[in-house]
Amino acid sequence: MKTETQIKQLMGAKIFDSKIKSLNVTGAEKWLGYLVGPAGFALMNALIMGYINIYYTDVLKLTDPKVFKYGVVFLTIFPLASRLFDGAMNLIMGVILDRTKSKQGKARPWILISAPFITVSGILMFTIPKASITVQLVWIVISFNLYFGMASVMYIAGHNLMVPLSTRNTAQRGTLSVISNIANTVITGIIVALIFPMIVMPIIGADKGKWIMLMSVISIIALPLIFIEYYFTRERITEENMSVVFKQKLSVKQQIKAVMTNKYWLLLATYQLIFNFGAILKNTSLIYYCNYVLGSYNDGITQTMISVVGGFPMGVGMLVILPLIKRFGNRNVTLAGFILSVIGGVICWMFPTNMALVIIGQFIKNLGIVPCGFVFVALFADVLDHIEWKSNIRCDGISSSIMIFIMTVSSGLSASLFNLMLGRSGKYITPVYNAATGITQGFVQPDSIKNVFTFSFVGVEVIAHIVLIIILIFFNLEKEMPTVQREIKERQKLDCEARGKVWTDPEERARLEQEV
Repeated sequence: MKTETQIKQLMGAKIFDSKIKSLNVTGAEKWLGYLVGPAGFALMNALIMGYINIYYTDVLKLTDPKVFKYGVVFLTIFPLASRLFDGAMNLIMGVILDRTKSKQGKARPWILISAPFITVSGILMFTIPKASITVQLVWIVISFNLYFGMASVMYIAGHNLMVPLSTRNTAQRGTLSVISNIANTVITGIIVALIFPMIVMPIIGADKGKWIMLMSVISIIALPLIFIEYYFTRERITEENMSVVFKQKLSVKQQIKAVMTNKYWLLLATYQLIFNFGAILKNTSLIYYCNYVLGSYNDGITQTMISVVGGFPMGVGMLVILPLIKRFGNRNVTLAGFILSVIGGVICWMFPTNMALVIIGQFIKNLGIVPCGFVFVALFADVLDHIEWKSNIRCDGISSSIMIFIMTVSSGLSASLFNLMLGRSGKYITPVYNAATGITQGFVQPDSIKNVFTFSFVGVEVIAHIVLIIILIFFNLEKEMPTVQREIKERQKLDCEARGKVWTDPEERARLEQEV
């Protein structure tokens, strides 16, 4: 309670006020608050998620018995154990967020608070000292959990609620959902998927000093961009509920019950678990697959080709996804996309070493997953409104934290499974860095190891997306949303009039503002 009061008092200062004053979503809000601002963390997090396992296995050589006898065991248990801890912290953060009351909202303050911790923890994850293996392992565990269990928990908890809390206007909310995902699909796609494997990886290889320099710079760049996200966003729904809806003292038990008894929330949570498990396992194995199955070690071409094929559909998707969604709906477009993804994935799985067929399969597959990358936040926002309609309470924080918990645990499971399969399938031959020449040399891997890379990169997602198609068949929320939105407004009107105040429809106020 003391912490909540301190945050409320601190955030009351004018210096922390949002630069967005309009009741309608503005251009500056769209492009600065939902694209430019989130790009810093998106880039940093994508690199950490995609390359931290490479850093542990290839740079620190933790799977080499000569370095650490129990390295495979450590890399199997450590990610899952840490992610369970991080997941628990996410649940706690959700409770804190729902109890946060401030002039700036309940989500935005945590984006601001997270900024310095994001930068510091991002640097510490790679600045592992030259010391005994015990000291290194302790440093790895602490820095990993400082980033994933504290810094990113605060940021993601706030960031994930910005679209759902931005406005009740579903059209504007849908636009923000698409724009907010551009940072992940295009900006990180260009840098992480194209520039990094084509130019950066051949240069830094397994050189620890270069890794530290690179990730330190990226961590520092993220800091001002997070500030931009904070100042160019606004929580209109939080403001609306603070001024209109009667203040309810809700227990965590009430909120969890409201969430867990909502069929659409349960379907979306299951969707999130399965989708993220497959996606993270694919991303973890991408570099290994390109280095040892489809191409050669850090050749600068293979991963770039795969990434170009993956990035092109995302770029095209930005142009066509909104018209398709408006005509066919979020659910239907996403469902059709997963069918395409399965077809493309099967082609890659059948011919994993044939560059031409893999490129064709990847193009079809990535074209299919375009919708899910853009519309998930909009679906989540609809589910939160449905919970409010059904239970008459907002469960934004606890709901978001459980979703993040699911993402976190699925990430730990995928990393643990990958390293377990790697350890059980033969000896993974780590690359060798020659300090004199500055060249890192990779080696041909056994077929059993190559099969692990192939199954992780394409096989798991094929299975996952078939399950997601089945889930989406039962997700019919969009048909109910007009009734949900109408009845929520009617309740707010009755509550307002019962307290002797004049009711004005939020969308009507926004419309009048546009006409001025």
